[in-house]
Amino acid sequence: MTADRVAGWLKQNAALALLGLALLAAAAVLLDYASGLAPFQDSWEFLMNRRGFTAEAFLQPHNEHIVVIPVAIDQLLLRLFGMGSAKPEFVVLTAFLLATAVLVFAYVRRRIGPWPALMAAAVLLFLGPAWQDLLWPFEIGFVGSVLFGVAMLLALERDDRRGDIAACAFLALSIGFSSLGVAFALGAAVDVLQRRRRRGLRRVYVAALPLLLYAAWYVGWGRDAEGHFSIDNVLESPLFVLKSIVASIDSLLALSTIADEAVGRSKWGYAVLAIFVALIVYGWRRKRNFSPSLWPVLASAAAFWFLGAFNYIPGREAYSSRYLYAGAAFVLLVAADLLAGVRFGKRALLAGGVITAVVVAFNLVPLREGRDFLRSQTALTRADLAAIEIARRSVDPSFALTPEIAGTSFLNEIEAAEYLTAVDEYGSPAYSVAELASAPAAGRRQADVVLANALPVTTEFGVGDPGVAGRRRCVGVPGGTGTATPALRLRPGLTEIELVPGGPATIRLRRFATGEYPLEAEGVEGGSTTVLRIPRDGAARPWRLQVDAAQRATVCR
Repeated sequence: MTADRVAGWLKQNAALALLGLALLAAAAVLLDYASGLAPFQDSWEFLMNRRGFTAEAFLQPHNEHIVVIPVAIDQLLLRLFGMGSAKPEFVVLTAFLLATAVLVFAYVRRRIGPWPALMAAAVLLFLGPAWQDLLWPFEIGFVGSVLFGVAMLLALERDDRRGDIAACAFLALSIGFSSLGVAFALGAAVDVLQRRRRRGLRRVYVAALPLLLYAAWYVGWGRDAEGHFSIDNVLESPLFVLKSIVASIDSLLALSTIADEAVGRSKWGYAVLAIFVALIVYGWRRKRNFSPSLWPVLASAAAFWFLGAFNYIPGREAYSSRYLYAGAAFVLLVAADLLAGVRFGKRALLAGGVITAVVVAFNLVPLREGRDFLRSQTALTRADLAAIEIARRSVDPSFALTPEIAGTSFLNEIEAAEYLTAVDEYGSPAYSVAELASAPAAGRRQADVVLANALPVTTEFGVGDPGVAGRRRCVGVPGGTGTATPALRLRPGLTEIELVPGGPATIRLRRFATGEYPLEAEGVEGGSTTVLRIPRDGAARPWRLQVDAAQRATVCR
């Protein structure tokens, strides 16, 4: 191809070329942000409990969702690449996100042209408030349902038998990723009903076959799934749906910030929604009709939001990050159908391009905040798991990383025996001992807490005569409350700490932590003997002991 032909193609397909650049930029950003992250929260349920090639592993619901395809993807990656790195999962998630943006581009371009389609795809690619969907591979369930749901809508536009067969297959895949696919099934049913006079009801299989597969799963496994349907949720569902739409608009316009796992609420979305509704009414009065393709996507969007409302519990708020990706995609698709046939002038497109660039720039802020949150969790995760591996000689098989021990509430799925079995089979995602020594301070501190509980390190307190001056390997610790007493190096074994009569003392212990002692016993009585037992483990690094007392103490091994 000559330079002139390339220049001509780029001139005619500038929006498509820029889409390619946006896809490359998004892939670079997402993979860079995901670099070094460990599995998070629900990902551990798959890694710990669904490694076997059994019907239960694939078909058991997660919460109320069918997760057949995500489990299959997880098992495939686990067997190919092991558990040492989560990078393969992030690559697959990123590929799904890029593919979804391409399909949204195609959907919008057919209705209002390539430049608005480019803007829609760019905003979706860098949807920072939906950071959980963009940076957490477990959410490939929601992303996959959206990807194949949009593919189904595009296939239906062929309006022929091949398109219907493809749509049926895409819908089955959408449902196989998560129960969000059921919302798209309602859209397919609406399309069948819309075309029934011209094409009859023979097309009913498009929605019926995937729904029958879902029904078979539900009868066999899904009926025992966790559910939160209630009359109160039904009555409050209109308000929940309104908040969901507003949260999706906020995320698309960079009006949201994140706070822990959720997204900060903004009131601007209500104003934008009001303007949007006014434009819909104005358009209806002028045209008296809308694009027929509006109703399937509108039905799918409504089903998604109402089903979320019916199953609401605390932690599943309308503005939760993991719900914003699907919500934003639906808003973009509905907006494209409402504006179908509208052609924007150069000034409007230029203004839209500037706004899109600003929105993308601002939405990188919550995306970075989400990355930083996941990095902090990664430090705790890898440190806590390293502690279990170090303590594997003596750890109780049922030892669990509860929030009190782990320092985070996102590792409840992990028990020592199952984790160590997985490590033996697929490798370790934990810090090595050398890496743990230079890990972030929060991780090193928590590793000491986990080690103390997993080994376990035990203390026994009693009252007795000091009288240990003649014993071997004893070290005297001078008294002086409020002064920094020296830290003594301890190896595994038995250690006695004897206090002469006097006031209460504090005994502190650390191993990987620096500058602080995560483990301490306060109120140790004067004139008493404390016996400290530290089992042997897989690390050579010594423990460090500090005795804070006004009177003299003696430490003997």
